[in-house]
Amino acid sequence: MPIASLPYIDEHATVVAAGVEDIWRGLGETLDRSFAGPGMACYARLVGSADCTASGPRPLAEGSTLPGFRVLAAVPGRELALVGRHRFSSYALVFRLEEVSPRRSRLRAESRAVFPGPAGGLYRRLVIGTGGHAVGMRRLLAAIRHRSE
Repeated sequence: MPIASLPYIDEHATVVAAGVEDIWRGLGETLDRSFAGPGMACYARLVGSADCTASGPRPLAEGSTLPGFRVLAAVPGRELALVGRHRFSSYALVFRLEEVSPRRSRLRAESRAVFPGPAGGLYRRLVIGTGGHAVGMRRLLAAIRHRSE
């Protein structure tokens, strides 16, 4: 399913005191550290994710995987598009980097997803409706910012 066809969920952003190259490195390292552990692999298997392990080239490139995600596109210093699917949802997480001024850049994370059927609707309420997704995204962006600065 093309990313543009998935319904928009939200976008979170942070300004980082670093250039886009440093943020790109920090983004990949943080995603590997956050998603490649045994807990995420177990969760990915539990919900029936298409991708349950970390594999492929590092730094992340098209075709690399993390539990729950596959890299659809990787433009170093500009954009990293992750997609995934499981029993309850098809989704995308797109990170965009843009230079604000020398040594200051903006990192944005856009989430899109569809939650088909009654089970998908319940899953959406649990993940999005409780605010858990927003908290997780803010923490992830803070971790990327700290690793990059």
